[in-house]
Amino acid sequence: MSKRRTHSPEFKARVAMEAISGRKTIQEIAADHAIHPIQVSQWKRQLLDGASELFIRGKQTKDKDEGQAKEAELFQQIGRLQMELEWLKKKSQLL
Repeated sequence: MSKRRTHSPEFKARVAMEAISGRKTIQEIAADHAIHPIQVSQWKRQLLDGASELFIRGKQTKDKDEGQAKEAELFQQIGRLQMELEWLKKKSQLL
């Protein structure tokens, strides 16, 4: 039996873009790349279905970065407050 071939995401994207462009038929694209026509159709469908997520991810990344910045600021504030609390504890023991 032969091993299954695995294709890189770049290869899949290139084949799917060819299929979307419509310059060649799916049969021709499959023959050029030595893959099954059904695979070309599946990759094309995956690309079309996932295209809207490309624009969503950009916003999520921005929101994630903002969240991380806010988290870092809160950790700094916690650190300052803990230092002040320790200082006040020491000062109260001296009195």
